[in-house]
Amino acid sequence: MSRADQSSRRTVLAAAVTAVAAAMAGGSAPAAVAAATDTTDTVDTTDGESAPAPAARPVDHHAWTTYDDWRAGTTQGTRAVAGVRPGVAVAAPLGTVDYTDPHTKTTAAWEYATWTSPLQPLAVPATEVIASWNASTPAGTWLQVELTGTYSDGAAAPWYVMGRWASGDQDIKRTSVDGQTDGRSTVWTDTFAIDDASTGLRLAAYRLRLTLYRRPGTELTPTVWRLGATGSDVPDRFTVPASVPGLAGELAVPRYSQEIHRGQYPEYDSGGEAWCSPTSSQMIIEYWGGRLTPKQLAWVDPSYADPQVCHAARHTYDHQYAGCGNWPFNAAYAATFADLQGVVTRLGSLTDLETLIAAGIPAMTSQSFLKGELTGAGYGTSGHLMTVIGFTAEGDVIANDPFSADDGAVRRVYARREFENIWLRTKRYNASGKVTSGTGGVCYLYFPARPTARQCTALQAVGVRA
Repeated sequence: MSRADQSSRRTVLAAAVTAVAAAMAGGSAPAAVAAATDTTDTVDTTDGESAPAPAARPVDHHAWTTYDDWRAGTTQGTRAVAGVRPGVAVAAPLGTVDYTDPHTKTTAAWEYATWTSPLQPLAVPATEVIASWNASTPAGTWLQVELTGTYSDGAAAPWYVMGRWASGDQDIKRTSVDGQTDGRSTVWTDTFAIDDASTGLRLAAYRLRLTLYRRPGTELTPTVWRLGATGSDVPDRFTVPASVPGLAGELAVPRYSQEIHRGQYPEYDSGGEAWCSPTSSQMIIEYWGGRLTPKQLAWVDPSYADPQVCHAARHTYDHQYAGCGNWPFNAAYAATFADLQGVVTRLGSLTDLETLIAAGIPAMTSQSFLKGELTGAGYGTSGHLMTVIGFTAEGDVIANDPFSADDGAVRRVYARREFENIWLRTKRYNASGKVTSGTGGVCYLYFPARPTARQCTALQAVGVRA
């Protein structure tokens, strides 16, 4: 079964664009000057008011980030770490375990310790849950994130692996785990999903468990600064209500094309043709000041332009999914840069994006559409990430679309109503006329580890704890 055929909304991972570049729309005008004097300032809303209070939404995002949060969990060989960026780290390992990497077939011994969250009730009993985390994994360390929970009928879900992750690839191959199901729910790459939502079954509460690994006999440790999950029960829909434009402004986000990397490093999902997610991630990382050093980029062929995009693809690649579109792996990659956080969540409308843009926070959206459903795109896709950087005076979406012929063509303006619908719907028709899934507002948000008061207000308004 191909990824595009998996029977879950998660099939709209940031997969390769299905149309070829020959049909792509031409280049667009140069980007407007950002409304702020530097990229971390805010863009004012039209009425000058602060971000609105959050409306009721079918999404519940929660994260553990503070010293008290880490102390509230169950520790087995781990300890809470205080400081500017509190976290959890290995204290005294529980023992040693062998791990056979399924992608290299190499078996190695690792010391391990665990941290388990308290049971977290979902304000919105969920049909889907997506975990995300921010961590440092020095060479010789890695981590695993698992999820369990209680169903709405009181039964327990099993422990599911949501990811085995390291920022590098020298110790293990970063991976999701296929084939996890109990007949009531299934993990599709990085998303827990109720198998049949029409039965009324939901996940009512969940726990997350971290297992931290290090080479035996060392003092190394992973450190996790943020761990959380987004639970949602987005209703099935082919169309969504239209929002009213409320902001005009644009952020100065770097522009990178995935297409100039076509054929480069095919071991990472066939090269740049499928790199929409890491390309979009790298744009926002650099907007916030994240930079890679010449040493970090030394492995990239020096003849390749924008080597940082190649680096992002390598360091977000999921060896089981065989692609760079694993949502939490991208958020975790962003958080490896100094003073950045990354989360995966769902938003409810373009009004949410306007709230974020007004506070200087660009966002990445995941959407799928037929050629012709998004005027000016010139292609169709079963799953594609792009970066929303602003809005025109008419309320249309200004996006950095990495599926562009070159960096100069990345900036696009898309019709508000079309963009909002293809992003927020959960059902659509594919090119064969078959009903398939949409992402229902999935969004990556990257923002400072110490956001401003206005940024905190904006994030809170869209349901994200800073």
